[in-house]
Amino acid sequence: MQISKFFTNTKSLMKLAYPILIAQLIQNLMGFADTVMAGRVSATDMAAVAVASSIWLPLILTIYGLIMALATIVSQLAGAKKFSDVAKATYQTAWIALVLGCLLILLFYIVTPIISPKIGLDPDLKRLMFDYLGYVVWGGPGFCLYLVLRNYSEGLSHTKPTMVISIIGLLINIPANYIFIYGEFGLPALGGAGCGIATAIVYWVMFLSMLIYVYLSKHLKHAPLFDRFYWPKWTEIKIILAIGIPIALSLLFEVSLFAVVAIILAPFGAEVVASHQVAINFSGLVFMVPLSLAMAVTIKVGFSVGEKNYPEAKELCKYAIILGLLIAVVTAVLTLTFREAIASIYTTDVEVVSLAASLMFLAALFQFSDAIQVISAGALRGYKDTKSILYITFASYWIIGLSIGLVLGITDWIIPAIGPYGFWIGFISGLTAAAILLAWRLNIVQKRVELL
Repeated sequence: MQISKFFTNTKSLMKLAYPILIAQLIQNLMGFADTVMAGRVSATDMAAVAVASSIWLPLILTIYGLIMALATIVSQLAGAKKFSDVAKATYQTAWIALVLGCLLILLFYIVTPIISPKIGLDPDLKRLMFDYLGYVVWGGPGFCLYLVLRNYSEGLSHTKPTMVISIIGLLINIPANYIFIYGEFGLPALGGAGCGIATAIVYWVMFLSMLIYVYLSKHLKHAPLFDRFYWPKWTEIKIILAIGIPIALSLLFEVSLFAVVAIILAPFGAEVVASHQVAINFSGLVFMVPLSLAMAVTIKVGFSVGEKNYPEAKELCKYAIILGLLIAVVTAVLTLTFREAIASIYTTDVEVVSLAASLMFLAALFQFSDAIQVISAGALRGYKDTKSILYITFASYWIIGLSIGLVLGITDWIIPAIGPYGFWIGFISGLTAAAILLAWRLNIVQKRVELL
């Protein structure tokens, strides 16, 4: 490995990755602010926000995964200097986003009357939960359109607007929460449900802010969006869906796996579930680092592939994985060293802290395979090879990871059942399988394009 090339590529990747990382962390901070501010009203309000978010976030994350296809398409078009086609792809993605955002609203009003009577929750909690969802869905179209403009900008290697607009979103979110939760300026106090209105407002503000930036930015003038309007074109929409749907489903597989394990662990008691959630929440925050790097890799690899500079694309992948592993060493050491202190931030329960700290030991181990799998997946997106990501992640997480977790966690088939530890060993196994298979697939794709 040439040290100078490593540092050159690292600098290039981190320039794109750090604004994405800050934006991701800020979005998590918005969720944290919602939970804390609702919790100051009552435990019921806080629980309602938590339950509603657990329903809303997988839906919006799945749409986010689909729209991520645009960054891949735009980066390849930019690399090929086909800037006139960038607007076409962006408009077609916007039509998809608009339809999906409106479907979220329609879905809420169709499904709620059917499932509401069948949900056995505390009446106040259930009312607040559905009120929250009823408010936040109206922000869905705005957020989906924001994601389109975000991926357009990021595909053209401009990631700082994502960071700046996320900061604007946070600055709007906190006072909006205060107004609607506690009923300021003559408005009714909505409790935790008020977070739903605040979030919907933030979504539209983020979209409008991004729209203004895209319209005024000199950095994006080489690929203008407003010179011509494009109506939906099914042949182009199909291409975007073919790339985006596998990304969306692979994200859904990963998110839903952790949710399913939390449900399976429920019979082990509140302390076990709480410990699992603490470890998962912290691991999710750490995961933002390699995920942001992977998103930068998608953009850089896509640009190089568009240029038909396949050796550069391959080199970028190699150095990105090395950088990801070096970052994993740092985060793993910090996790191991401070795991008890970190767990203590979440709770004062001694038993929960102890168990969460022991699970974080396992979390530190899977950070290495997690880095390889997410960066390899990001590189494959840059090559537009997304179906393989879908197949590999499903097999790795749901067949390998969950099966091992179930066998070790709740059966005596191999060893006496070890509860949550078994599922975390399953996570490590699944992520390791994904890392090996995705890296293998990346190698195949790289050899294939070299023959072109």
